[in-house]
Amino acid sequence: MRTVVVTGASSGIGAAAVVELARREWQVAVVGRDPARTAAVAARAGGIPFTADFDRLDEVRALGDELLSRFPRIDVLVSNAGGLVSRRALTVDGHETTLQRNVLAPALLTELLLPRLRAGRAGGGQSGRVVVTSSVLNRLGGLRIDDLDFARRRYGAGWRAYGASKLAAILYARSLAERTSLEAFPFHPGYVRSGFGAESASARLLRLATGTLQISPEAGAAPLVHLVDTPEIGVPNGTYFDGLDPLGATHPSASDARLADALWQSIAERVGVPSAVDR
Repeated sequence: MRTVVVTGASSGIGAAAVVELARREWQVAVVGRDPARTAAVAARAGGIPFTADFDRLDEVRALGDELLSRFPRIDVLVSNAGGLVSRRALTVDGHETTLQRNVLAPALLTELLLPRLRAGRAGGGQSGRVVVTSSVLNRLGGLRIDDLDFARRRYGAGWRAYGASKLAAILYARSLAERTSLEAFPFHPGYVRSGFGAESASARLLRLATGTLQISPEAGAAPLVHLVDTPEIGVPNGTYFDGLDPLGATHPSASDARLADALWQSIAERVGVPSAVDR
């Protein structure tokens, strides 16, 4: 049976994707922050629940160990966990919260799971793929390697940091594709009705004002499910999807190979993983 790990799966598009992928006979590892909600989604899908708080890298490492111990191969990893915070703060690991939730913790988990993703690739069929949830707000840009933590820039009620993190998600996916030759596809799910930005007053007000423009979690999960369940995507490795459109608009620096490499070097140093190219 094919195995997929989905983070951020206790609600929203992650939960919707888990249910649909299980219906398509995937074995699903359901990863969430809240134990009760994660267990409930896993029960609906017949999946296996795992919990971790991405604000703590020690919990991400423990999650990696659990997944490595449980699964001899992983065909697809979906890095969907993340979010928006309105006030700048540092995690217990010393990183800006949005950066750690949306970039550092997902990257650390991905790097820890590379042996299983490679095992999936070696097993034949669809395998060795990473799907990364980004956002159309990557076009806000503002990614600076010398200030990833927004210590010297305006935080913009969290929106600037969020946009930078989603640009970083695209660059990390493209770096992963280049470094490992595994498949990596970042995507924007659309303007989804969910609990996104629950910690942000501006995000809550925006959602109240634009409710009719929002799509269901199931509709937002459609490109995620497509990228997991389609054997041959038919586009260059590292392509960014806007929904199901592989010609999604990105910030100009999303194609900057030197920036992608510099970001990867910074990520590797921060989370303590080797940065050397390993094909």
